[in-house]
Amino acid sequence: MTETTPLDLAHAAMEAAQDDDALRLRFFERLADAELFVLLKSEADGDAIEPELFDVDGSQYVLVFDREARLSAFVGQAAPYAALSGRGVANMLASAQMGLGLNLDVAPSSILIPPAAVLWLHQTLGQAPQEIEARISGYSAPAGLPDVLIKALDAKLATARGLAASAYLVSVSYEDGGQGHLLGFVDALDGAEAALAKATNEALTFSGIEAGAIDVGFFAASDPAAAHMARYGLRFDLPVAATEVQVNRPAPGSDPDKPPLLR
Repeated sequence: MTETTPLDLAHAAMEAAQDDDALRLRFFERLADAELFVLLKSEADGDAIEPELFDVDGSQYVLVFDREARLSAFVGQAAPYAALSGRGVANMLASAQMGLGLNLDVAPSSILIPPAAVLWLHQTLGQAPQEIEARISGYSAPAGLPDVLIKALDAKLATARGLAASAYLVSVSYEDGGQGHLLGFVDALDGAEAALAKATNEALTFSGIEAGAIDVGFFAASDPAAAHMARYGLRFDLPVAATEVQVNRPAPGSDPDKPPLLR
């Protein structure tokens, strides 16, 4: 049986309702979070890769696939590739003003994404949340948030493997009189705070909500705030980290802050 991937499902939903901006945003979010296999002319040389380029209507396109088997099916044989996240591909192609061809001719999610859309995705993913300090005075159950945002948070946090033990979505009151919603991460991995805050910001952005904000906080399991959040909040369990494999040299694009170089 042919596998149906998350990108296939998101693409089908988008195509079935082409005037629905929320479904279009959800497709681009799945694209950013996916592992993509970039078709190369030759094996990667250190941090430099040379993708196969195709001209379409005066623009250059790089071909990517969400499964190795789909890349091989397109080429007709084994071929060199680089495995990158969708956000890494967008980062790499945006400055070069290139588009990408996804799963062309080998899957229902076959689509050409023009350079302007790749640039938009890169810029959207580059938005960073603002850092503030505030003291919490009270907790209550979350209320008034649309289901699409809850589902977006659930899907996004499923990609944050091993970065925290859990997270709670709660309504909070602050000592300065403000009120809002807080996503509190419990026992976050040291150094993962920025990535988790950015993931939350992306879930809000790609959910299609025109206005709204969610604060993000980080707490130890022993912190009294964690007990309050467990009592009132909606809990998200993050996947446990897979066993790490030691390698002598990281693969191109494995560091999201250092995308591979185009040759």
